[in-house]
Amino acid sequence: MSQPLHSSFKLNGLFYNEETLLKLADDLINHGHQHEKLIGEFLKQWFNDSPFLTVRTSGSTGTPKNIKIVKNAMINSAVATGDYFNLPSGTSALLCLSAGYIAGKMMLVRAMTLGWHLHIVAPEKDALTQYDNSYDFVAMVPYQVHHSVRALEKVKKIIIGGGEINPKLEDELQSISTQVFATYGMTETITHIAARSVNGTNKSNYYSALPNICFEKDERGCLVIDAPTVSEEKVVTNDLVNLISKTQFEWLGRYDNVINSGGIKVFPEQVEKKLSNFIHEPFIIASEKDVILGNMVILIIETDSSINKETIKQAFSVLDNYQRPKKIYTFSKFPITETGKIKRSEILKMFNERSNTN
Repeated sequence: MSQPLHSSFKLNGLFYNEETLLKLADDLINHGHQHEKLIGEFLKQWFNDSPFLTVRTSGSTGTPKNIKIVKNAMINSAVATGDYFNLPSGTSALLCLSAGYIAGKMMLVRAMTLGWHLHIVAPEKDALTQYDNSYDFVAMVPYQVHHSVRALEKVKKIIIGGGEINPKLEDELQSISTQVFATYGMTETITHIAARSVNGTNKSNYYSALPNICFEKDERGCLVIDAPTVSEEKVVTNDLVNLISKTQFEWLGRYDNVINSGGIKVFPEQVEKKLSNFIHEPFIIASEKDVILGNMVILIIETDSSINKETIKQAFSVLDNYQRPKKIYTFSKFPITETGKIKRSEILKMFNERSNTN
């Protein structure tokens, strides 16, 4: 089943049709670098006869797994992105994400479907700083944005996905003219289904739905996504939200991360957001069993050095009493995903194993 290929589509400055793209795919697979091989493999899958594509999840919130998604749904997602962010044919875009995951694959689908002029580079942390090109649109993870702040003004619109933007980075983004959006989504929803403006006059704490998408909450208070153009069934998430309307929500944190301490719910992500203005090493908020509280809040920091007590004192001063960690632990190295996200579940597993041996 042949997939649509827009007549305006360019890849690294050259026009391609399906036949020449498949020849390029073979060349990338046989002679390219690893990120190019992944692009070649995706192109071969995209133009084969199957209506489905197998995609691997990132593993940031659990064990990585393979899921099947419909190619037509990917096309629908691409069209929704083009409409929401006003990205017509001829849009110049940069692919600096791995095509091994859905975010990188979708940049290729958007370009081929909408007729963009796509420039492909290695998915390095500072990819944007390495070239003099300017772009209309770029998708990046927070880790890349952090290492590219001085080069962001080469881009008109940037979407940031794959993790939360910490307050320090968000503050830095206020002084640039580039339109910056944080996106919400997952592999199951074929990347983003909502976005919020991070800077400028439209800056917001709320995520707004892309076209043809609605939201509701389940009995746990978690977001349920109704996106019929990209998923036949409603997607039930583990994300706790404050539902503003059927098309807007405020993200609070993960249901499976919530700590019940003395009968009060503590959202680790909300505490981490407050602390990130003071603690610059990677860290997470977690819990351990306590006789009185049931679960006590703890802080785990990635560091080989001693902890600055004055910094911790200042950091804890911005927290409510029930949010303040009762103990602090250190790890020399946190496990992270390829996109720079902390693997919280693996850290907690390591922590529990270490605690059980002490």
